[in-house]
Amino acid sequence: MTQSLTTFEIPATMRAAVLREPGAGLKVETIRTPHPKEGEILLKVAACGLCHSDLHVISGAIAFPTPAVLGHEVAGTIVELGPGNEFTGLQVGQQAAGAFLMPCGKCAECARGHDELCLNFFNMNRLKGELYDGETRLFTTDGEPLAMYSMGGLAEYAVIPSTSVAPVPANIDTVPSAILGCAALTGYGAVRRGADLRYGETVAVVAVGGVGTNIVQVAHAMGARQVIAIDVSDEKLAPMAGYGATATINSTTHDPREEVLKLTGGRGVDVAFEALGIPATWQTALDVIADGGRMVPIGLGGGVQTAGVEINRTVRRSQSILGSYGARTRQDLPAVIDMASRGIIDYKDVVSRRFTLEQANEGYELLAHGGIQGRGVVDMSL
Repeated sequence: MTQSLTTFEIPATMRAAVLREPGAGLKVETIRTPHPKEGEILLKVAACGLCHSDLHVISGAIAFPTPAVLGHEVAGTIVELGPGNEFTGLQVGQQAAGAFLMPCGKCAECARGHDELCLNFFNMNRLKGELYDGETRLFTTDGEPLAMYSMGGLAEYAVIPSTSVAPVPANIDTVPSAILGCAALTGYGAVRRGADLRYGETVAVVAVGGVGTNIVQVAHAMGARQVIAIDVSDEKLAPMAGYGATATINSTTHDPREEVLKLTGGRGVDVAFEALGIPATWQTALDVIADGGRMVPIGLGGGVQTAGVEINRTVRRSQSILGSYGARTRQDLPAVIDMASRGIIDYKDVVSRRFTLEQANEGYELLAHGGIQGRGVVDMSL
């Protein structure tokens, strides 16, 4: 039996931004308010971040079932608990953040501690828009099922598996904390898990949007000796020093390889992170790594994209390419929240724009054209 407090009145219906078909954009509809099942919670959404992954689904570059509700980095208040939450520590009334990567906690990869490789997340949620009983939690008022991209956070309420929710302390600002479950978590996972960054190593971050900005912060916090931010936009590069970057390079006006070699005594960096997912930024990241260096790609490309790799150089110079998707949610989301709580990473200033739910489509259009510095969020209080 689900648990809720009488102080939270959960309405029968809610507003959600619905994608009816690729390329059609998002339109706000009134749909049924979902309720959690075994091992799930219901979050009253305070904010949902706008991410390039959603953008790829909206455009049709990444295939996903429609009609659907997107949005995968959320924060808000837990208002209902499904069965099986006795040992999670989650409680009705807690402020919480939800992670985009929702491990089932039961498959072979989850059993190994590899939440980022959860078989059911990819096979059920990402392919079919379902949760782990093979069903969605979202329906129109007429009973039409709506696919869920992660938790379907572009809505007033969202059902989330308890494995991908973590409480946030009172000193955290709820609305901007939405980015902790994707932009910050992905940045942390890239540095901590993908690169296994060591104290004193040198780093380049190629493309400093929401995720790239957080990689800069986390790499600095974890002891990188140099953090070089590379982008095509002076506007996006301008605040990087405040996040820990030791140098910035505009790759449209300067050759990034030449500049990185100058900054590193001719060696290149130990780790280059690629945070956009296009061939040009892949090439830049590969060009700036040192002999024995690691290139860690994080950005998802639209559709099936390929990038060239110079085989002999990679082999002879013992260079590595280490893909990083998200993080190990159950371990890493609490760590990211702790870093934000203690002021080690700045999550507030990364959020540069706030939109109403009705403006979500406008926000994604701006994102598609490089018009958002850092991260934009849908603020449900607006």
